[in-house]
Amino acid sequence: MQDYKFDEHCEQFPVAMAYVPWQRFNGIYEDLEKAYRIGTIFPELNKPFTGGRCVQ
Repeated sequence: MQDYKFDEHCEQFPVAMAYVPWQRFNGIYEDLEKAYRIGTIFPELNKPFTGGRCVQ
């Protein structure tokens, strides 16, 4: 495995730009056990993974 020095190679990559939309706060889950299982107390951030596995 090759040891990379990231600071020597950074100038070859373009600067990235991110788009982060504003989020609206609409409340929190009342059931904190449910929130713990989901991973967030904010219902609008509950975005379960619905993708599948790539199998060839």
